[in-house]
Amino acid sequence: MNIGIVFLAVFLVLMTGIGIWGMRKTKTLGDFFLGGRSLGPWVSAVAYGTSYFSAVIFIGFAGTQGWQFGLKSLWIALGNAAIGAGAAWLVLARRTRRMTQNLDTMTMPEFLQERYGAKHLKPVAASVIFFFLLPYSASVFKGLGHLFEKVFGIPYDIALLVMIAFTGVYLILGGYFAIAITDFIQGIIMFAGAAVMVLVLTAPEGGVFGIAGKISESYNLHIPPAQRPPALTVFSLVFMTSFGTWGLPQMTQKFYAVKNEAVIPRAAIITTIFALMIGFSAYYTGAAAHVFFDLESVPRNAAGVIQYDLIVPALLTGRLPELLLALILLLVLSASMSTLSSLVLVSSSSIAIDLYPSRIDTKTGKDRSVAMMRFLSAVFIVISYFISRFQIGIIVYLMSLSWGVVSGAFAAPYILGLYSKRVTKAGAYAGLLSGVGIMIALFFILGSSRSPLAASISIVVPFVVVSAVSAFTRPPEKELLDKAFEGIRPGSPDSGQTIIRSTF
Repeated sequence: MNIGIVFLAVFLVLMTGIGIWGMRKTKTLGDFFLGGRSLGPWVSAVAYGTSYFSAVIFIGFAGTQGWQFGLKSLWIALGNAAIGAGAAWLVLARRTRRMTQNLDTMTMPEFLQERYGAKHLKPVAASVIFFFLLPYSASVFKGLGHLFEKVFGIPYDIALLVMIAFTGVYLILGGYFAIAITDFIQGIIMFAGAAVMVLVLTAPEGGVFGIAGKISESYNLHIPPAQRPPALTVFSLVFMTSFGTWGLPQMTQKFYAVKNEAVIPRAAIITTIFALMIGFSAYYTGAAAHVFFDLESVPRNAAGVIQYDLIVPALLTGRLPELLLALILLLVLSASMSTLSSLVLVSSSSIAIDLYPSRIDTKTGKDRSVAMMRFLSAVFIVISYFISRFQIGIIVYLMSLSWGVVSGAFAAPYILGLYSKRVTKAGAYAGLLSGVGIMIALFFILGSSRSPLAASISIVVPFVVVSAVSAFTRPPEKELLDKAFEGIRPGSPDSGQTIIRSTF
């Protein structure tokens, strides 16, 4: 695997160089966290897409859902592209960009505090982000560790340390400038690598379309009807991974940072195409494992239980030529480093921006926030390492817990707050707390294997809670609402009045 090591070394040196370049352009907290709100459609769109997909989809979801669902897993890819990517930009981006500027906010906790005039909402929201994005970050490291272990034959622990070191270097140095540029480069690698992976993998079996019948036939042999996941499970995964992104701070941050509202339609198209390619490639590869493995050869542990997180790594290392395998390794690495950098940036900001009591040094007058962001980014990466080091849970369950809690907490207060002046401070508190509480309770009541269903419920219920509580409590002050909604015309295409009428 010498070619792979060369590719990897060149890639990591390039990422480090971009981090150093980004450090020179990062002067203020706004530069570090939002890139000065100066990004165009291509960079913004690809940054959104690369943050969306990581080793979680290529290793965890593709292996688990591809094997358990077969070709039905492609519904997840379609939902991710249409709802999680395209619709998110069209419904949320314009108002998010406008309202966060009106309120002079940079983070989700800041936005919620200023939008609802709720002084104590920011620390609560910041705590949710920091603690519950850790399992998601750990799931990404876990996926990378398994891939490096399988491809290079290096110990899982060492693979984790390598990834942590280089992710930390280019993120901690460069902030969002570095992330945006590396995301764009990584996005090109991901798009090309995903297409080539599917074409080469399926070519011996009749190509992309020719193998479809073989997948269905093998799936029917491997998974008896009684063992197939019900339609509700498929729907909950589509919903969680598609609509669930609408409430994730690391995704909505991309809307804050766009140069202007004119780039949004183009970014929506670019992101949709990107997501469709990545999602289809990942899940189709996972489903194709039924053609290349039988029940005896599929990866299992010593107890004979299928190891879903190892299905795709085993498939790729066994079926792809060395040069292409090196490219696929960069594909997964690119996706994962991008997602990790977004997670770390948003999570560290929850402390450095939202909870740090004083950003200005009283003696020197210097802003200490950038230094604090860099320090907390390192802390978050280290904690994520220890969670993934002890391999707590399989990837899909770790991600479901994170998405359920975080999106359940923020989706309703954030989305309804963009579109309705009738949402109250009490409603926002109730929505946030109900989302967190429901997800944690259902995760243990339903069991980790049904965590996608638990996550879907925890995202939906707060919309009802926020609406019900807001109907009986006092709305925010008119002055606050006028400031938040300045420049947003009622009845305009992005005003969403029909959505709000159906909610209240």
